Amino acid sequence: MTTKKMLVLPGDGIGPAIVAQALKVCRALRDRDGLCLDYEEGLIGGAAIDATGDPLPEATLSAARAADVVLLGAVGGPKWEPLDISVRPERGLLRIRAGLELFANLRPAILYPQLAAASTLKPEVVAGLDIMIVRELTGGIYFGEPRGVRRLASGERQGYNTEVYSEGEIRRVAHTAFELALKRSRRLCSIDKANVLECTELWRNVVEEVGCEYPQVALSHMYVDNCAMQLVRAPKQFDVIVTNNMFGDILSDLASMLTGSIGMLPSASLDEQGKGMYEPIHGSAPDIAGRDLANPIATVLSLAMALRYTLNEPGLAARVEQAVGRVLDQGLRTADIMSDGMRKLGTEAMGDAIVAAL
Repeated sequence: MTTKKMLVLPGDGIGPAIVAQALKVCRALRDRDGLCLDYEEGLIGGAAIDATGDPLPEATLSAARAADVVLLGAVGGPKWEPLDISVRPERGLLRIRAGLELFANLRPAILYPQLAAASTLKPEVVAGLDIMIVRELTGGIYFGEPRGVRRLASGERQGYNTEVYSEGEIRRVAHTAFELALKRSRRLCSIDKANVLECTELWRNVVEEVGCEYPQVALSHMYVDNCAMQLVRAPKQFDVIVTNNMFGDILSDLASMLTGSIGMLPSASLDEQGKGMYEPIHGSAPDIAGRDLANPIATVLSLAMALRYTLNEPGLAARVEQAVGRVLDQGLRTADIMSDGMRKLGTEAMGDAIVAAL
């Protein structure tokens, strides 16, 4: 069996601690189940700035291109906020997504039944929740030009960004979403703001054109503001959601709280061949970095997504997901999902518990 290569980018804040727990799981799968996966570490974000002056050193991008899969922790923190926006840690994240052409971001929002009480919504509203949000990742306002801050003739400063999408960019992420819908309940909701934004009017038109190729999938459309309301009012009406870069960023964070904690949600960012970068959707949480408080489950589940979508190991992916479920069945919780009668664990102990549950 061919040995695959994984580039590990711990990043900043809680990134190194949560990635360390996913690597415990990885080592257990190698030792006990014969997973043929080697890995090496690289620099990104603030850690890369401190070491090289660049949030994405060329060595990291080259290693990412050579690897079969990338596992990322988190980037950013107040230490680097005084830097110009063009060289902050987050620019490294945007650049690696663009450099690897990772255009499709898969963000599942699944409520483990053991955590129904951890959601701020009523259990009957969120019980059984299973949504897949497909976010376009390399276009839109985060990458559009022109952008910047300029000074007007009046002397006042003005910030500007450009929302721009080509037909091809929309078409390829729509195909990804429709293919996922075919494997689920065959329902796809496309989110836009076509009533006021020409760019998203094109989005809607192209998604409808692609939809003609998938007559088995029921396609619907919704404005982004209504979608935000509906995710809180009746989230189980959704199955697969597809939307642009900015809307997907916001809506997936909103959906995370339906599941009890943003610390539970993994993500996959895929190119056209299925190669991917996998990361938790949360940030670097510098306020709890180094305190053994972070929830590593989203990072462990990101590894499970890597096993399923890129490494072609669906059986091992299911084992990891089931191990997380068994840990929750045992009443083990990190602080963000803690409730009465449960036993609180730190980051390290939660990683150990998941490995034991394998």
